[in-house]
Amino acid sequence: MNMPTSLSAANVPHPCRGMSTRIMQGVFAAAVLFACAAHAAGWKDSREVGDIFRHAGVHGTFVLYDVSAQTFTGHDRKRAETRFIPASTFKIPNTLIGLATGAVKSVDEVLPYGGAPQPFKSWEKDMGLREAIVISNVPIYQELARRIGLERMKDYVSRLDYGNREIGSAVDTFWLAGPLKISAVEQTRFLAKLALGELPFPKDIQGAVREIIRLEQGTNWKFYGKTGLGNVAGVGVGWWVGWVQRDDRVYAFALNMDVRSESDVGKRVELGKASLKALGLP
Repeated sequence: MNMPTSLSAANVPHPCRGMSTRIMQGVFAAAVLFACAAHAAGWKDSREVGDIFRHAGVHGTFVLYDVSAQTFTGHDRKRAETRFIPASTFKIPNTLIGLATGAVKSVDEVLPYGGAPQPFKSWEKDMGLREAIVISNVPIYQELARRIGLERMKDYVSRLDYGNREIGSAVDTFWLAGPLKISAVEQTRFLAKLALGELPFPKDIQGAVREIIRLEQGTNWKFYGKTGLGNVAGVGVGWWVGWVQRDDRVYAFALNMDVRSESDVGKRVELGKASLKALGLP
């Protein structure tokens, strides 16, 4: 937080005008400390989750947002508040924006992958978003982004208050190579709104997106999630984000971690599920 080193009496509105600078600094400092304390009260470190990451030898963070209680529980708060490229977790807002702008009529409208060779054979096929999001098909979602267009994409990313809201000038790579970045804490806030249908989109569109990222469900719970994997300047980051809905309560979660080798890729979901279990979910 940026704090001024002094407060000029000329800048203090009546009736505070005339109070000494030292007094005003004291008032300001007290207010800042109160605000910071209130913010900190919403975060609880979990030793159990920390042990999971340490035992796995992974540098990363996990955060669980209890929407009803408005509290965060997790491991490595500093990293949880640090922004990284969203990678394929952006397929969630990309789907929302694509449906809202009419770039696609439904999650089942077939999009072309373009015909070029892909890293995975499963990507070398025209398909709808329902299928594409499950296998994290990059060329299909790049086609969707191009149909949305740069200006509309900028507008909707800003409306969503998604991360740093910066998409640059390349409409089909900004979530993979930057400049768009988002923190784990911001991911949970965004996902909580989607879970509750509180994003600035029609309810049916939010419902359609929830449907295609639902992973499992039981008698009184539903489980949603999406992975992401990116690399910028040789530094890999892996994501797993989503939420658990149990009865009438929503718990949004986000994990991100350094990915140093191919063997780390599978640890995203493994560590995420272990962390959820340690915190009593699902």
